[in-house]
Amino acid sequence: MKRLFKTYWRLILVLTTGIVALILAFGLGQHLWARWLISGISIVLALLMFWDMVQTLRSGKFGVDLLAITAVVATVAVGEYWAALIVLLMLTGGDALEDYAAHMANGELRSLLAATPTRAHRLRDGHTEDVKAEDIVVGDELLVRPGEVVPVDGTVLTGSSSVDESSLTGESRPLDKTVGSKIMSGTVNGSGALTVRADATAADSQYQGIVALVKESISKPAPFVRMADRYAVPFTLVSYIIAGVAWAVSGNPVRLAEVLVVASPCPLILAAPIALVSGMSRCSRAGIVVKSGAVIEKLAAAKTAAFDKTGTITRGVLEVKDVVPAAGYSKEELLTVAAAAEHQSAHVLARSLQAAAPQNLPPATNVTEETGGGVQAEVQGHTVRVGNARFAGIEPQTDVTAVYVNIDQHYAGYVAFADVIRPEAKETMSHLHELGVANLMMISGDRKPIAESVGQTVGIDQVYAEQLPVGKIKVLRDVPKDKRPVIMVGDGVNDAPSLSAADAGIAMGAHGATAASESADVVILRDDLGHVATAVKIARDTMRIAREAVLIGIAICIVLMLIASFGVIPAMVGALLQELVDTTTILYALRARGNKKQDAATL
Repeated sequence: MKRLFKTYWRLILVLTTGIVALILAFGLGQHLWARWLISGISIVLALLMFWDMVQTLRSGKFGVDLLAITAVVATVAVGEYWAALIVLLMLTGGDALEDYAAHMANGELRSLLAATPTRAHRLRDGHTEDVKAEDIVVGDELLVRPGEVVPVDGTVLTGSSSVDESSLTGESRPLDKTVGSKIMSGTVNGSGALTVRADATAADSQYQGIVALVKESISKPAPFVRMADRYAVPFTLVSYIIAGVAWAVSGNPVRLAEVLVVASPCPLILAAPIALVSGMSRCSRAGIVVKSGAVIEKLAAAKTAAFDKTGTITRGVLEVKDVVPAAGYSKEELLTVAAAAEHQSAHVLARSLQAAAPQNLPPATNVTEETGGGVQAEVQGHTVRVGNARFAGIEPQTDVTAVYVNIDQHYAGYVAFADVIRPEAKETMSHLHELGVANLMMISGDRKPIAESVGQTVGIDQVYAEQLPVGKIKVLRDVPKDKRPVIMVGDGVNDAPSLSAADAGIAMGAHGATAASESADVVILRDDLGHVATAVKIARDTMRIAREAVLIGIAICIVLMLIASFGVIPAMVGALLQELVDTTTILYALRARGNKKQDAATL
C-alpha cells in the first residue's frame, strides 16, 4: 500500500507541475520559470525512479524504467523540457495503473486469523476456568464442549463424540473420538463433551501451524518474471544502439534525445497492464475474481494444476452410494428402516439417509442416541440399531463410509456413502490438458483408496493422499521448475496454506471457507469447477493480446527511432508521436476485455 500511494503521488506531482508550468509559460509569460520548474521536478523524479531501479536490480530483476530515465535526463539536458514532462506523465501514469491492478487483493489473512482458537476451558482442582489458548501448557486438562473448536492438539481422556476435521483434512465425514483418541486444534467437536489432555501448546498445534504456513508462503512468494520485463532488456539495448549511432554520426547530442524520446518504453509500461486489467474485467463477468494482473500471467503460463478432493473435485456432500442388505431383507426395507430410525438425528449421514429414502417414513419411537456410536429406535414394532459396526454388533464389511443396521439383534445390512464427484470434473481436466496444463495432481487428506479412485475417474495424472496441510505444502514445493508455474485449487480452511504456497491459488468460493478465498489469488464465485479452465483460457487470451500489443508498440517505436536518427523528428514532435504509439497499443490491449459472444464461447 505504501508503494501504491507513492506512485499516485508521483503522478499527481507531474500533473500539478504541468498545470503550473502552463500557467507560468502562457498565462504569466514566465517561460524561464516554467523551464526551471519542469527541469527540477523531472530530475527529482528521475533520481527517485533511478533509486527504485537500483532496488529492482538488487533483487535480480530488470525493470523497464532505465530507458525512460535516460530519455528524461537527455531531454532536460538539451533543453527539451516539455518533451521530458510528457514522457514523465506517461511513465508515472503507467506505473499508477500497474500498481492499481497489483493491489486489488486485500485482507489476505483476516478470516483465517479470526477463526484461530483463542479461548479454552481448563480444569483445575475440580473447577473450570476460562483461559487464553496461548496460556495452555502441555499436560493441562481441558473441557471441550459440544460445538466448540478444539483449542490445542491433545488426547481424549473422557467422553466420546464425533469431530469434524474438515477444516484440517478436507474430509467431510465426521470422525468418532473416544478415550485415547488424538484430537487436533481447529477441529469442531460434535454433540458430546470431551475432556482432553493438551499434548502441545497453541503455537505448536495444527491450526496455528496453518496460519504460520500462510504467513510464510505470502512473505516468500515464488519468483516470477513479468512479460514487460522480459522485453525490456533487448528493447533498451536496441534503443541505445540506435541513439548512440545517431549521435556519433551527426555529432549532435540533441539527436540522442530525439531518438530516446520516441524510444520511451510506454508501450511496455502501458500495454501489458491495460491488457491485464481488461482480462481481469473479463474474468469478473464470468464469475471469476482475479486479484492482480501478475496472477493472469501465471495462469497463462501454468504447466501444473493441483486440486484438493473434497469440495473441489467432489461436492463435499456424502450421498448414499449403495444399499447392501443381508439375507432376508430387501434394499428398500433396509433403507426405509435406517432412515426412520435416524429421522431425529442431526448427524450428517442421517440427513443423507433421509434424502435417499422414500418420503413416507414409518414413525420411530423410544429413540436414543449414543454419541460416537449410533441410534436405537422402535420402528414398526422392531428394535432397530443404526450406526457404526461396533454399535450394530458386527465386524466392518467395507472400507468405505457406511452405517450398519441391526433389527431385533440380527444384522440386516449396511448403507454405503460416497462423496459425489462433480459432473464437470472430468471435462475440466480434459480442457486443462488441451490448454497446455500438462501435469494434473490431486492432493487430498482422504484415504488413499478413495483418493486414487476419484483421481482415476476424472483423469488426474498424480494422486497424493492422506496429506495434512504441511504435506500439501511440501508436495507443491517439490514440483520441479520445468513443471511450473503451478496452480492449486481448493475450497476449505485446510487449503489456505496450499493456495498461498502455489504460484497461483484458486478458491472455489461459492460455498467454500472464507479463509481459502482470502488466501487465494483467484476466487470462483460460481459452484462450477469448469471455471478453473475458463480462468486459464481467459488468461491465455489476455497474455496473447498483451504480447501482441507490446510487440506492435515496440515495432512502431523502432521505426520512429530510425526516422528520428536522421534528425527529422524534433523532440517535442517525437513526444507527441509517442502519444499516438501509446494510443495504438492501449486500444489494441483493450481487446483483452473480450465481448459477450467471446465469453459465451469460452464458458
